Amino acid sequence: MLIKTYASAVHGITAITILIEVHRAEGIGYHLVGLPDSSIKESQQRIISALESIGARWPGKRIVINMAPADIRKEGSAYDLPLAVALLGVQEKFPPEALEGFLIMGELSLDGGLQPVRGILPIAVQARKEGFKSLIVPAANAEEAAVVKGLKVYAMKHLREVVGFFDGSYSVDPVETDIQKLFRQQYKGYEADFSDVRGQEYVKRALEVAAAGSHNVLMIGPPGSGKTMLAQRLPSILPPLTMEEALETTKIHSVAGKMGSGISLITLRPFRAPHHTISDVALVGGGSYPQPGEISLAHNGVLFLDELPEFKRTVLEVLRQPLEDRVIRISRTRFSVEYPAGFMLVAAMNPCPCGYFNHPTKPCTCKTGAVQKYLSRISGPLLDRIDLHIEVIPVSFEQMAHIPVAESSNRVRERVIRARMIQEQRFKQLPGVFCNAQMTTRLLKKYVRLDDSCRHILKQAMERLGLTARAYDRILKVSRTIADLDASPEIRVSDVAEAVNYRSLDREIWGG
Repeated sequence: MLIKTYASAVHGITAITILIEVHRAEGIGYHLVGLPDSSIKESQQRIISALESIGARWPGKRIVINMAPADIRKEGSAYDLPLAVALLGVQEKFPPEALEGFLIMGELSLDGGLQPVRGILPIAVQARKEGFKSLIVPAANAEEAAVVKGLKVYAMKHLREVVGFFDGSYSVDPVETDIQKLFRQQYKGYEADFSDVRGQEYVKRALEVAAAGSHNVLMIGPPGSGKTMLAQRLPSILPPLTMEEALETTKIHSVAGKMGSGISLITLRPFRAPHHTISDVALVGGGSYPQPGEISLAHNGVLFLDELPEFKRTVLEVLRQPLEDRVIRISRTRFSVEYPAGFMLVAAMNPCPCGYFNHPTKPCTCKTGAVQKYLSRISGPLLDRIDLHIEVIPVSFEQMAHIPVAESSNRVRERVIRARMIQEQRFKQLPGVFCNAQMTTRLLKKYVRLDDSCRHILKQAMERLGLTARAYDRILKVSRTIADLDASPEIRVSDVAEAVNYRSLDREIWGG
């Protein structure tokens, strides 16, 4: 007797439908084929215990299980439930036609309980795309899967409920989710606010420009000057996630198993701040069975690298390609996966080993040449890919005591949103381009036009700072963003001058 059930394998942030065929014949033996990994091979023991918990037994015949396509490696414990259902099917516990149109996922406990699995959102999306009418998942995954419309999602807590559902002795209504209502309910805003920061108006202005054009930022300053505090508040001035961005971000976090309890949709822009001891693989993703790294988890949000020179050189260099392409490709001998990496890079660093170079009151104790050596830990090509270099000067007690309450994040975000709307209108005919930071050289020629005065200022800056062609393009992009913040159709001299000022920390004038 042959029974077929359907499951799914996650590949990157997409899913591939897996056909599970179970054949029972005369004889004794058990054969599992179709490139299963060790966790799937171990599922036999979990399934045997789960079947015994509901009064069933492992079939006492020769069992052959095939997982197709056979050239795709299957991994993880999420196949426990579809395998158990198929094994019960070959024992005629329910009619084979009862399984038609169902895709089944879930990990089994020894007592028959169902444990949540990773990547359920991309699995649900693919199931709907391939015409499946229903999806059976553990109860903990149900709300996440129900975000996908046009698919009946049934939440199950125990193998007994699944068997009863197929033999007709147990009924359950599909889970329904109002995605718009869910989006509003789970959006709680940010606790950190720009109004918490006293002073630093120049830095806050630079971060506003960065947020308006999705530009990368490097802040350099002594300890205690507020670099981390400012970076943590950057997401609060970014535009809210759109529904499409929220779904894409949720897919990545679902695949990585980072959703958290009770969260079925990511509604806030991610803020990822890995420690400087992070490995290359943990940052970009990968491993024997590739998983998203920190740069993908920061997709549609902010990746904050504090103490930038303390990161390993190899870790920093792997950032170069994702910063340009906004995607990371991980290749293995048999396959390759692709993860989105459209993040804003925000980095912070001390100006020297002791941290007090250029401090207004404390002397630097570093030896001659130490500043340049410290800065040289960051390669020129990586520095070129950072649009704004900002010096952060500590705020004195007198300044803090006399500065009134600062402008709130909500007010700054309103200006950022207006600037982003201008950019969306500008690039509406260009798929995949949403902000100024994404402009290519061809688009710069089309949308960034300078008059003679602007060109003169830019020429002087290029000669004085020794900027590269990539840095030249970055200045043009930032100039366009500054003009957008003022709703100016033309780029003015003041816009170029401000953009050039944000390149003042290029290594040529530091530690020289």
